[in-house]
Order: sequence, then C-alpha cells, then structure tokens
Amino acid sequence: MDQLINAVEANFKKEDIPEIRPGDTVRVNVKVVEGEGSKRRERIQAFEGIVIKIRGSGLGETFTVRKIGADRIGVERIFPFHSPVVSSIDVLKKGKVRRAKLYYLRDVKGKVRIKERKD
Repeated sequence: MDQLINAVEANFKKEDIPEIRPGDTVRVNVKVVEGEGSKRRERIQAFEGIVIKIRGSGLGETFTVRKIGADRIGVERIFPFHSPVVSSIDVLKKGKVRRAKLYYLRDVKGKVRIKERKD
C-alpha cells in the first residue's frame, strides 16, 4: 500500500524546492486567478516574510510565512510545498534561531531581528 501511495505522490512532487528552515526570510511567488470565464486572468503575486513553522511530510508538507502588512498588522499564510499554486520560493536571508516553531514572533511589536546563519 505504501509503495502505491509513494508511486502516485512521485508524479506530483516538485524537485526545485530550496531548503528552508524556520527563521528564514523568503519570497513566495503565488499564482493568483482573477475574474471568471472569458475575463479570467492569471498573475503572480509575491508574499515576503519570515518562516515561522514547517510541518508535515510528503505531499502534505506545509510552511507558514508571517509578514507585517499594511497598518502594522501581522499577516500569516500557510503554503503547501508541492502545490501548483506556489510558482517559486526564493530564500532572501537565512535566519539563525533556536526554536522549531517561532510563535513568539506573533507577540513582538515592531521590527523583528533574527541573526543571520552563515552556511
């Protein structure tokens, strides 16, 4: 049964995913569909922020990105690694943190400073 699941999942897995960890600053390029029918338009929208969580494995693996949006309101989005909606992931900065889940960033007021990883 596991072999069958792995064989089916292999068709949908992406190979061009960079190695990201919590604390990294990433830019996720997302395909956005606007309009319906003949007025349907597809464009790419960037979402840039800090990875606060990675969970799951296989096709169900996801990562959560948090950014400070307009009016200093925190915005979090969960992205599946292997989703066709995610067109690309760019690692802008590698962060050095001591936690796997950075939920404490939700309570931080102002700018978040994370040391940079040298590797």
